[in-house]
Amino acid sequence: QVQLVESGGGLVQAGGSLRLSCAASGGAVSRYAMGWFRQAPGKEREFVAAISRSGDTTYAADSVKGRFTVSRDNAKNTVYLQMNRLKPEDTADYYCAADFAIWPSRSIGEYDYWGQGTQVTVSS
Repeated sequence: QVQLVESGGGLVQAGGSLRLSCAASGGAVSRYAMGWFRQAPGKEREFVAAISRSGDTTYAADSVKGRFTVSRDNAKNTVYLQMNRLKPEDTADYYCAADFAIWPSRSIGEYDYWGQGTQVTVSS
């Protein structure tokens, strides 16, 4: 069973950047497709980005496409979410998740393991 820990969240001004990390332990992250999701106060959790087991295939939500990039370093057992040109509407708790599959999924229900989340606040 893999454990996931997110880090890198914080307070940033609109237009700024943050890089979130998701460190895995208890198992090799290379066995999993990985996803990032977010949940803003009073809203449902939503898909942000996902990456295949090998890293060759990535998906991103339309709302972040061109601004956010998901990547992974299987040797470091870590997945990243680079967030550029942040907007106040990106404010949310961000979660990484692992799916025991080759290809990434946009569906929350496909993911087997979740981290505790890291908070991102973007001020205007």
